[in-house]
Amino acid sequence: MIYLDNAATTVYKPPCVAEAVVNAMGNLGNSGRGVHGTSLTASRVIYDTRAALASLFNAPSPARVAFTSNSTEALNTAILGLFTAGDHVISTDLEHNSVLRPLYLLQQQGVAVDFIHADTQGQIHYEDFEKLLRPNTRAIVCTHASNLTGDTLDIAWIGKFAHEHGLLFIVDASQTAGALPIDMVAMSIDVLCFTGHKSLMGPQGTGGLCVAEGVEIRPLKSGGTGVQTYLPHQPAEMPTHLEAGTLNGHGIAGLGAALDFINSVGIETIHSHEMSLMQRFYEGVRNLEGVTIYGDFTRDRAPIVTLNIGDIPSGEVADILSGEFSIATRAGAHCAPRLHTALGTVEQGAVRFSFGYYNTIEDVDAAIAAVRSIAL
Repeated sequence: MIYLDNAATTVYKPPCVAEAVVNAMGNLGNSGRGVHGTSLTASRVIYDTRAALASLFNAPSPARVAFTSNSTEALNTAILGLFTAGDHVISTDLEHNSVLRPLYLLQQQGVAVDFIHADTQGQIHYEDFEKLLRPNTRAIVCTHASNLTGDTLDIAWIGKFAHEHGLLFIVDASQTAGALPIDMVAMSIDVLCFTGHKSLMGPQGTGGLCVAEGVEIRPLKSGGTGVQTYLPHQPAEMPTHLEAGTLNGHGIAGLGAALDFINSVGIETIHSHEMSLMQRFYEGVRNLEGVTIYGDFTRDRAPIVTLNIGDIPSGEVADILSGEFSIATRAGAHCAPRLHTALGTVEQGAVRFSFGYYNTIEDVDAAIAAVRSIAL
């Protein structure tokens, strides 16, 4: 199988990831729940992974990195834990449902939400941020890169704008953590939400949020922490404040191994390889008759090409790619309803090709040939 669905999850990961998970399953106890060797080993592995994430994203410290099961949980933790009735939040049409649905829930609870609209090409206009400001605006919540088109937002510009106006800045880095350089300080990011199973090349069931100093988030969950047992509420110290219950130590061990691999190769090298594959595919299909491609390919972006072929339903195209050509893609709505509405693809959906570090030129050329065959 040629796997081109890396924006959903990376199937092909560095061998060290599986090795670390297997080793952890036989050697890691429960972090923070004892002073015996297996518990202490788990604590060390988890701390080392926090430290690696803090270094990768230029977060304030390992203590400001809290683990979750994925970016959806991280985004829910941040969005539902920062705002209350009477607040106003700005977001965009490029968002995934992991941002949209928590925001819609807040609307039911009295929080006002406005969205920067995308045009028919899926692009936003940055001057609209100023137009949507209100006296009670508390934050901007947005994606770093669309999971549908791969287009990136100018996070540094938005972060600077947010801080100039006294706003918090929350970023969904689901598609960019591990694929693009991210610097929380340089980009003025207050809360960075990430998942481990995509471009970070870690196991599913891992993710988290990096929280700037001074940003206080109400816990999404409360419960056992292994410390301060007699408190009736969740401990205030980070990262325990946002981590209730047993962590996925086995998965975090795998994520730590993936981070070691990424650091050894270099994000710039990984991004360059993935972008070269994406560009080769884009150039190979963009002039085919009947093929419509969505997004802006004139600037840096996530390694995604999303297209439609004539009026063929996207699900049918994906079925042909899988059944006849053994190529895995993602079709449909991609949990991005507002952007599909802007692009005019609600009924047809779209077919997403997303490239990863372990894809090859041969994979790309086979995908080009398959699209050409279907288009003809």
